[in-house]
Amino acid sequence: MKRVVFSVFGAVAVFAGVTPSAAGDRYADRPPVMVSPDLSAPWVLQLGNAPGTAQPAQPDRVQTAAVQAPAKRMVMRPQINPIYLPQEVAYDGTQKPGTIVIDTTQNFLYLVEKNGKARRYGVGTGKPGFEWSGTHKITNKREWPDWRPPAQMIKREAAKGRYLPTYLAGGIENPLGARALYLGTTEYRIHGTNQPWTIGGAVSSGCIRMRNEDVVDLYERVNVGTTVEVI
Repeated sequence: MKRVVFSVFGAVAVFAGVTPSAAGDRYADRPPVMVSPDLSAPWVLQLGNAPGTAQPAQPDRVQTAAVQAPAKRMVMRPQINPIYLPQEVAYDGTQKPGTIVIDTTQNFLYLVEKNGKARRYGVGTGKPGFEWSGTHKITNKREWPDWRPPAQMIKREAAKGRYLPTYLAGGIENPLGARALYLGTTEYRIHGTNQPWTIGGAVSSGCIRMRNEDVVDLYERVNVGTTVEVI
């Protein structure tokens, strides 16, 4: 039986689909690098959609996504717990259908429906020292609202070395997000956020935060005059 001996370099080159002579030529054309979708897709899909991260690649674009360098540094963000995604749940409260009930302990907002049901959303609520409860009516609704931080907030944040603008026009960078529902004569709102990974936490200065897509959904379901109970 004949024995064929390859050099280590030659064996690697043959395995990669390159002849030994071509592999030894640093200027020779190399075959394209092919990335299997089965190998790259799980990694790509972990990136999520938070600001500063890459968008998940479509299967037919995996090679491009894997080869191209990102335009800016990628920053991984925690993803929202699926328990805070919108869902229909059983509800045994005494409020009539159409009422909004916000549980600041569990960080859920319920839109009460008929037949013992409610549509439940995850929310971000007031951080320690900013908790509150009470019953109000929705007195106004705004799409892509402007933001005017209260003077007390501006002063409080300035003491920490963080200087807030006195006015910020509505838009994707606005902390009020895509929609706002104003509560009574208070400075509190149910509003969207450009930080969806904070949903489910005690994170705000008293306002109720929702994912932009969730606050848009709620906005379309309720009217000015809707009762809101914060408990």
